[in-house]
Amino acid sequence: MSLGIDFTAFCDAAPSPYLVLDKDLVIRYVNPACLQITGRTREELIEKYFFDALPGNPDAPGDDAEYVKASLLKVLDTGKPDTLTLQRYDMPAPDQPHQFEERWWSDVHTPILGPDGSVQWIVQRADDVTAFVRSPRARQFTEHDKGMAAELYVRARELQRLNQELRQAHARERQVAVTLQEAMLDDPDLLRYENVAVRYLPATTSLNVCGDWYDLVDLPPDRYSVAVGDVVGHGLHAAAVMGMLRSALSAAVRALPSPAQALEIVGLYARSLEGATAATAVKVLIDPRTRLIIYSSAGHPPPVLLHRDGTCELLDQATDPPLGARPHHVPRPQASMTYTRGDTLVLYTDGLIERRDEDIYTGLAHLTNALAQDTALAPDQLADTLLARLGVANGASDDIALVVIRL
Repeated sequence: MSLGIDFTAFCDAAPSPYLVLDKDLVIRYVNPACLQITGRTREELIEKYFFDALPGNPDAPGDDAEYVKASLLKVLDTGKPDTLTLQRYDMPAPDQPHQFEERWWSDVHTPILGPDGSVQWIVQRADDVTAFVRSPRARQFTEHDKGMAAELYVRARELQRLNQELRQAHARERQVAVTLQEAMLDDPDLLRYENVAVRYLPATTSLNVCGDWYDLVDLPPDRYSVAVGDVVGHGLHAAAVMGMLRSALSAAVRALPSPAQALEIVGLYARSLEGATAATAVKVLIDPRTRLIIYSSAGHPPPVLLHRDGTCELLDQATDPPLGARPHHVPRPQASMTYTRGDTLVLYTDGLIERRDEDIYTGLAHLTNALAQDTALAPDQLADTLLARLGVANGASDDIALVVIRL
């Protein structure tokens, strides 16, 4: 079965140096990495006999070219790969005619057989291990040790390169996901509420970024609804799922102001959405006329009501499993709590309180203790102070969404 792969393009993109020889040891192909490492142009190598194009250093101790030639001839004779794990083969010094610089290589010669079973081509991969050979530690090795260590050095460098590319890919995805997250969290309804402060802190690593969110919905004439949520996962997929759940809940609460009913609708939607069935959320409806908070939670940490005297109450009387967790629909619970003007309501995601070496109750205790220290701070000041006191002002290992409301 043909895979449809352009192998020339594949080798051109490969970071390791490759060249292809025919059975007369004439160079028929060379990739860009090989051109760079040898300091030669394509015209200086293609269609040239290998040892004319790359003659090595005639003044080097030993006949290094003969070792390489013997390896190539062995491949032609046996049809099997051959490896030179540590081989000196000097290269012309840049901008110094007739001068050579000492170079050491780990060579692998691999045959490509024709239809008749004979060798038609030899692929040479030559990794430069000069830096390893010149290192002080390498001078203490035997020749056998050097050979094995050089091979390990090549593989370690390759692993290091792959890890660097992976880190760069993660960083790019993280930046795109954070940008998407911040754009989706932009909420015009927030501009009408000077008594509300919001914070979103992406995770300090790319592994847990972009699943947390907050939302505020204005419900004329004088009520409003606030939610926070957390999508399991990371990266662009979590950000996309977060955006869909947030939008669905925002739409549901406009049609059905009941927090429990709104979460029921979004829970049904989450069951059909890949990556959403373990998402958590808490929804509160604030009615300033009756000074009543109505709330429902889908597996989310409880909001905290901070009274002006410094005491705290947890909104934990209407908690149900996460969104979409149940296979069948069951009505969600709902509870209410009265408040006094000047009280403060705090909603958050688990990154604010969860620590690996502590249980959630310890985290909740740290949160309430931190809140109780300053009951008169404005919402913006309280949000920043709270993050600092809990040691996450510069971010944590997980996302943090935080909403502080002066009632």
